[in-house]
Amino acid sequence: MPPEEDEGADIVVRLDEVLAARGITLTELAARVGITVVNLSVLKNGRARAIRFSTLAALCRELDCRPGDLIDYAPAADRS
Repeated sequence: MPPEEDEGADIVVRLDEVLAARGITLTELAARVGITVVNLSVLKNGRARAIRFSTLAALCRELDCRPGDLIDYAPAADRS
């Protein structure tokens, strides 16, 4: 598969895990960060194609975490 067709497929979003650990709902986080629940859900479910650094920074601020706690790189070959 050409790289442009598979772009982002190896990025794993761990927002669910961080939310659960902090006891925060998606709705509460969306309100704190100032983005819609729908857009946050797209990110949480790994369907986002991009994330702004300002959004990532706001998520980290509200969740008291680092970017690596929210997103990771895991090649499909490593996840088999």
